[in-house]
Amino acid sequence: MGSVDTVGPLFQSLRLGAVSLSYRVVQALCTRMRSTKESNGVFVPNDLNVEYYAQRASPGGLMLTEATPISRLAAGYPGVPGIFTQSQIAGWRKVTDAVHAKGAYIYCQLWHVGRATVLSFIKGKQALSANDIPISGKTLDGSEYGATPPRPMGVEEIQETIQEYAAASKRAMEAGFGGVEIHAANGYLLDQFLHDNVNNWIDDYGDSIEKRSRIVLEVLKVAFEAIGADRVGIRLSPYNYFQNTRDSNPNVYWLSLCSQIAELSAEFRPAYVHMMEPRFDEVLDENAKINSLASERPPLDVFRPTLKKGGIAFLAAGNFNPQNAGPKVIDNGADAVTFGRWFIANPDLPRRLKEGLPLNPYDRSTFYRADPAEKEYTDYAFYSK
Repeated sequence: MGSVDTVGPLFQSLRLGAVSLSYRVVQALCTRMRSTKESNGVFVPNDLNVEYYAQRASPGGLMLTEATPISRLAAGYPGVPGIFTQSQIAGWRKVTDAVHAKGAYIYCQLWHVGRATVLSFIKGKQALSANDIPISGKTLDGSEYGATPPRPMGVEEIQETIQEYAAASKRAMEAGFGGVEIHAANGYLLDQFLHDNVNNWIDDYGDSIEKRSRIVLEVLKVAFEAIGADRVGIRLSPYNYFQNTRDSNPNVYWLSLCSQIAELSAEFRPAYVHMMEPRFDEVLDENAKINSLASERPPLDVFRPTLKKGGIAFLAAGNFNPQNAGPKVIDNGADAVTFGRWFIANPDLPRRLKEGLPLNPYDRSTFYRADPAEKEYTDYAFYSK
């Protein structure tokens, strides 16, 4: 009996909303903090960023940008380019032009960090969240999150923020992106509303599963109206522990959210939902994460059938490698697989996977900045015999 081809399925074509992909290996969002500071809190894509994305682009492939702040007050990290000024739009246009020249597609991931910021980074204003509970530990500037707790958002502020997502979606199209991915994961603002250990609202945006979902559904709606649903995806992380978020019953809650998304009218459904496997976490290693979930031990497969009924594609992320990525697609666990760390270290990752070539090892210490900036950013080698 011949061996099963576990790589070939990754290189089948896929219609993903408005775009037709040649293969199912997607570059995941990877915050790299290598953009140029224009003013306090405002960072602009530069020529090094253009080179980085262009290196990893190949015909018919999909790339997701690093998480990109939708407004001046949505930011929380240095060196991260936003999509809220004309200079940023112009900088991103150079990136998208370079990616398109290689025949690839690129989507902008829209981000609001919520309580995961510091006052010095947002003009001294108080951070906004679903409640007034700060994240534990220290910020990047060494201050304690607890020293400046967030403020619960009022309904008017929530509505203003929702409209910022619409405006950012339009700016992304102006910058040449093929679409956007709404970042509703990893303990940032939208995810803060989703998890019941953070969201203590007892009114329009909290208290029940349906109400905790409301802000996400409203963000999706305005993005659909701004640029078309077939150009919008969303990132979710049901089993997240990062940024002190943890839900009491993630299977039940996120299945409800997926059902609500799948039941939207046909013209108001996202092209895809992008989730992280429970085995991956920024806080716990794989064994600790699985042990912490105990009897739940939930694979992402629990959400797949519901989304599939709604005609919504499913992207899976989290600790994928050349051995387990293909089987995820073969077993109908996902339509495509996203790679982060391996794409960082291997600008020609799709080719290496397809041809069974060895991978460059990655260096975690340079993921979030390095000196010089190009170190293990644009200097990773392409494969050559």
